[in-house]
Amino acid sequence: MFDKILIANRGEIALRVLRACKELGIATVAVHSTADADAMHVRLADESVCIGGPPAKDSYLNIPQIVSACEITGADAVHPGYGFLAENARFAEILEEHEITFIGPSAEHVRLMGNKIEAKETETTARAIAAYGPPRINSGPSRVYLTSVARRPRSGLRQAAQGLSPVRTYRAKRGNPCS
Repeated sequence: MFDKILIANRGEIALRVLRACKELGIATVAVHSTADADAMHVRLADESVCIGGPPAKDSYLNIPQIVSACEITGADAVHPGYGFLAENARFAEILEEHEITFIGPSAEHVRLMGNKIEAKETETTARAIAAYGPPRINSGPSRVYLTSVARRPRSGLRQAAQGLSPVRTYRAKRGNPCS
């Protein structure tokens, strides 16, 4: 378990992480811009560090400032929340270089899942159930594979056209999993 977590976000997500940390008995550090100095997440955290001016690029996206805040406060982990740096593979690598735990996927996984084509290929290779989406474009010249469109189930569309509810039809066939 961690002794102190730095929350590299603001607003509602920071409050949710703060609440979870309090329930687990973990000390918290809130980072904030000069504009957010009086924000609720700053007031409720055990410690707070101002990391820059109001524009996000000067504060919440400023990786050196966030790493400095970790070192100053002795935080042993960073929770990025969502948005901002949550999907930044380089941020996860930098934290690892400074022996600070990134609470989230590894940099490799962030990088892999950030590329939608690679993510779908990885899901297929791992035999995971991939979400249907637009057709894949092969890296070859102008070749479009319509596999995801061809595999898309049509029964729900037929049922809707006939005035039936696909959900009710499914429950009638298989039983209601919620009951």
